[in-house]
Amino acid sequence: MNGTTEKGTAVNKDTLVTVDVHFDFICPWCLIGKRNLDAAVSRLASLRPDVSVKVRWHSHQLLPGTPVGGVPYQAFYVARLGSPDAVAARRAQVQEAARAAGIELAFDRIEVMPNTRAAHRLFAWAAATSADAANQSSLLIDRLFTGYFMDGEDIGNPDVLERIGLACGLDAVGLADHLTTSRQEDNVALPRSPQAHDVRGVPHFVVNSALSLSGAYSPGAIVDAVLRSIGVQENR
Repeated sequence: MNGTTEKGTAVNKDTLVTVDVHFDFICPWCLIGKRNLDAAVSRLASLRPDVSVKVRWHSHQLLPGTPVGGVPYQAFYVARLGSPDAVAARRAQVQEAARAAGIELAFDRIEVMPNTRAAHRLFAWAAATSADAANQSSLLIDRLFTGYFMDGEDIGNPDVLERIGLACGLDAVGLADHLTTSRQEDNVALPRSPQAHDVRGVPHFVVNSALSLSGAYSPGAIVDAVLRSIGVQENR
């Protein structure tokens, strides 16, 4: 059975679209992008039930050289942007976009700019070992984001990661073993996706290995990209 897109292009029943997402946990735009992607997937399910979306998450550390214990968050951004006024202006811009996505960021609660390697390693371990990997990975990513940007938790701290992992339903024994190993491999680089060489900033979305979106695009723009990717795929 066939369907049609809004522009009339024929597509097959049960079309699968892949969305590769490159992200880092210290990037508020990545949290905004995730919420917008979640909204886009929900909108697509209603608009086009014949289309299913498979999301593949890829770790992309922005500041891999950050000390394992992190650095003071507020001082880091003043040094990076030049003044407290510049920091306030940038945060106002981000907060406006976050609120549009239903998020209230709490920058004032954040004390540590962490090295996110351990958080990414936890995500990778959970994705590789969980029975319901897709849903549990999405839940874990969301909880790490909200723990950092809303609760001010230090997601570079193994104790915090353990608490978040347990709250997300990860196996307690396996989680403890993973975190012990992760502590011993602090300097091991994260694996890079095949598309990493094209990523200049995050969030970075690649739809059906063809269409790239760099930045926190709106749900509508993501829906449009998915539908366009189907058209490209079908017209080859």
